Amino acid sequence: MKITALEALVAAIEEGSLRGAARRLGISQPGLTKLIRELEIELSAPLFHRHSKGVLPTPQGQILFEHSQKVLSELISAKEMIQQMDGQMQGELNIASVPVAMMLLIPETLRTYSRAFPEIRLRISEEMFIEQLQKLRRGDVDLVVGGIPGGLPPGEFITESLMETQMVVVARQGSLHARATKLAELQHAPWIYTGNSQQTGYAASLFELNGMSPPPAGALVNSTLALLSLLGSGDLLGLMPEQILLNTLGQNIVKVPVQEPGLPLTIGIIIRSSSVISPAIRQFISHLHRAAYQLTK
Repeated sequence: MKITALEALVAAIEEGSLRGAARRLGISQPGLTKLIRELEIELSAPLFHRHSKGVLPTPQGQILFEHSQKVLSELISAKEMIQQMDGQMQGELNIASVPVAMMLLIPETLRTYSRAFPEIRLRISEEMFIEQLQKLRRGDVDLVVGGIPGGLPPGEFITESLMETQMVVVARQGSLHARATKLAELQHAPWIYTGNSQQTGYAASLFELNGMSPPPAGALVNSTLALLSLLGSGDLLGLMPEQILLNTLGQNIVKVPVQEPGLPLTIGIIIRSSSVISPAIRQFISHLHRAAYQLTK
C-alpha cells in the first residue's frame, strides 16, 4: 500500500468528501479518486459509500481508516524523532496529566520547557488515571504524569518517581468543618472525589487506611478547576497535596487539623515499556524533575 493512498483515505473520511480531501492534500480530485480505487482493488473491498453530500466509510473502510491513522502518526513521530536526534528540536508531545500533577508540576514544567524548546508543540490532557492509562496503552499520549498506583501490569509500563507528597484534608477558610481534629468527625460530611466513582477516590483510600468506611460523595470531579471551585464555594471537604496550600491556587483553602496523617502519594511518570524515548521526551522529563525539585527544596 502506498503512503499517499492511505493519506488520501484518511483525508476523505475526515473531510467527508473527495473534493475536500483533494483540496486538503493539494492534488486533483481525479488523482485522489485513483489512489483510493487502487486501495479498493488491492483489498478487493469497497471503502466508501458515496451520497449526495459526500462519502462515508464502509465497515472495511473504517477499519483501514483507523489503522492508517496509527501508521501515519507513527511515521510522523519517527520523522520528528530523527530530526530531534540531529539537534532539530521540533515536533509534538502529547502529555496526559491527572489533576494532582496538573496543579503541582505541569505549570512550571511548561514554563521552562516551552522557553527552552519553543518549536515543540505540547498537547496536555487532564483526566482521571484510568482514562489516561488507556490513552497510554493506545499510544495516544507519550507519557502520563500523576500518582503512581500499585498493581500496574508488570512489563507493560516503566515508572519514574518525581516527588513524594501527602494528600491532606482541606476545606475552605471559615468552613464549619475547618476545625475538626479527628477524621471520624468528618466521616458523614460531604467530600469531593477526584475520580469516576466514590470507590476510586483519594478520600476513600484515606478513610480505608484508617479503618473507616468512605464518606459520602458530595461531588465527583475530573479537573483541577472544578476541585478548587467547589472547595472554595461551600462546606465540602477534599484532599490536596500540601504544596498547593502554599501556592496562589490554594488561596482561601486551609488544612483541616485532623490528627491522622495524610495520604502518602508518589507522583511520577509512566511510559509504555515498548516506547522509544525521543530527545524531546527526555528533555520534558528533565524539566519535570526540575519542577519537582523546586516544590520540595
